[in-house]
Amino acid sequence: MDFTKLAQVQLSHDTNIRPFKCSEDDLNGFLFDDAKQFHKELMAVTYLIEYPQEDITVAYFSLLADKITFDPENKSVWNRLNRNIPNPKRRRSYPAVKIGRLAVHENYTGEGLGTFVLDSIKYAFTKVRRLGCRFITVDALSSASPFYERNGFMFFTESDKDDDTRLMFFDLRNFNI
Repeated sequence: MDFTKLAQVQLSHDTNIRPFKCSEDDLNGFLFDDAKQFHKELMAVTYLIEYPQEDITVAYFSLLADKITFDPENKSVWNRLNRNIPNPKRRRSYPAVKIGRLAVHENYTGEGLGTFVLDSIKYAFTKVRRLGCRFITVDALSSASPFYERNGFMFFTESDKDDDTRLMFFDLRNFNI
C-alpha cells in the first residue's frame, strides 16, 4: 500500500465515516457507535486513516490522556522506567498518552499499516510536541500484544498474562526517526 495516498481525518460530530470492518466486533462498534460521543464528552480523540481512491477507512485510532503512576507492588517496573530518567526529573507519576483503540481494516492487515499508525503517533509526540508526554500506554488485546511488542512496547507486569488485555507501554525517548 502506498501510504502517501492516505489521508488522516480527525473525527468530529459531523464526520461521515467511510466503510470500515476489522476482525474485532468491539472495535467496529466503538468506531460507529461510540467514537463521536467520546469526542463530544472530551474523553478521546479519534483519527480516521482514509484511502480516498477506494472510499474506505483503512484504519483508525483513538487517543486519550493517561499517566503512569508508581505502584509499590510493581517496584521492578518502576525501577525499569526510572532507569532512563535523570535523578532530578524523577517523579511519582509521568505523563502518557493512551491508545484507547487502534484497528486496521481486515482487507489491509499485514501491510504495515498498524506500524505506520504507531510511528505516526510516536512522531507526533516526539517531534511535533504540542504536549509534554514521555510514554504511550495501551491496554492491548492479548491477541494484539505480539504486534505491540514488535513495535517496541513492553509489558508493565506479568500478573495480567492470562487476562484478555495486557497493559503495555512505550518510552518515547526510544523513538528515533
